[in-house]
Amino acid sequence: MSDEDYRVEHDSMGELRVPADALWGAQTQRAVQNFPISGLRMPRAFIRALGLIKWAAAGANSELGLLPSNKAVAIQAAALEVAEGRHDAHFPVDVFQTGSGTSSNMNANEVIAHLAGERLGAPVHPNDDVNMGQSSNDVVPTAIHLSAALLVSETLLPALERLEEALREKARATDGIVKTGRTHLMDAMPVRMGQEIGGWASQVQHGRERIAGVLPRLCRLAQGGTAVGTGINAHPKFGPKLAVLLSEHLGLEFAPAADYFEALSSQDTAVELSGQLKTVAVSIMKIANDLRWMNSGPLAGLAEIALPALQPGSSIMPGKVNPVIPEAATMVAAQVIGNDAAIAVAGQSGNFQLNVMLPLIAYDLCQSIGLLAAVSRQLADKAIAGFTVNEERLAEALDRNPILVTALNPVIGYEKGAAIAKQAYAQKRPIRDVAAELTDLDPAELDRLLDPRELTRGGIKS
Repeated sequence: MSDEDYRVEHDSMGELRVPADALWGAQTQRAVQNFPISGLRMPRAFIRALGLIKWAAAGANSELGLLPSNKAVAIQAAALEVAEGRHDAHFPVDVFQTGSGTSSNMNANEVIAHLAGERLGAPVHPNDDVNMGQSSNDVVPTAIHLSAALLVSETLLPALERLEEALREKARATDGIVKTGRTHLMDAMPVRMGQEIGGWASQVQHGRERIAGVLPRLCRLAQGGTAVGTGINAHPKFGPKLAVLLSEHLGLEFAPAADYFEALSSQDTAVELSGQLKTVAVSIMKIANDLRWMNSGPLAGLAEIALPALQPGSSIMPGKVNPVIPEAATMVAAQVIGNDAAIAVAGQSGNFQLNVMLPLIAYDLCQSIGLLAAVSRQLADKAIAGFTVNEERLAEALDRNPILVTALNPVIGYEKGAAIAKQAYAQKRPIRDVAAELTDLDPAELDRLLDPRELTRGGIKS
């Protein structure tokens, strides 16, 4: 770099060249040089959380008489700019960095100090002012909880609610359609399509409820625990005041962690949330694969439904259209399941008073939440809402389903029913016709016992 391309910054380890137009300082620059590993940066949601924490910290320290009001105002203004995403280009630190996330915390401190100093027209210190009463060891766990809580409440829960609504609407619209049920991918007793889709909707509902159940623990923050959980160098009222400021600003009920030693040394709540995200991913995988099977064909597959045609499906086969949204959903599910495995391993890395895989947890957790939110909306709007039902195909398969004979078991017995089913299957004839030949049941009674719609109501047809 030429002299015009850089400026000299310093930290406790000495002087360092920093790009002239960078808002960060020496500690961030050391991290840039030390961790050229993945090219992956910390997520937008995490940077937002860091900005919000620094905003609330400056406000709390000012209220406690520890930070001059003019500095607090300048820091808060700069911190909100960071939270809003106006300076994301100045957060260059790789995800795979120091396990405490110190580099990312100092990145925020330096950027905010730089901006606040320009606004104030006087120096603002990244450690003494912006980081007052804080440690990376409580800031980063707080940022994990805060970013996840905001993503869950603002994006994921509404997206899952939209998906559930779309499924409920489609279940109501198709509840009059009876189809062949399947177990082991083999023909089974009939179900109404509304019952099948309603089962998917219940999966999504329960997933949404599981995730919402984690929110109260996500809103318990490590801030105030400082380096090891004892609260060293932080005012005793700092953590509670910071939580109040965040609550008022964001509309969620934040509070200090009940036990700072747990909040710093473990990431059990992040692991819990990731597990619930994995459960939702498993539900999404099941729904997406059912859609793919039902859409398969259109000639040689099940062809029960036709998903919206969104794009050409092949570069060589004209006219081919693929179930692209369910396919994307299965890939999202696979990624979230993989992220959960990584978060589980990272959660075990709480050595004594600090977990040392915090950046990885932050990245994977934010990614999982964001992916599930985005794909849930796509699944609702571009797959569920628009698919059509091939009722003729369903009726044809249902009419030839030999498993319908199950409804006759209470009247003729299992052995006789098995013989009727085998003959109907071998001769490719409707079960009703074969049963009429092999039993003494009158036609009206057969019609009543073998009515597919009535069979979807359960119970013995006596």
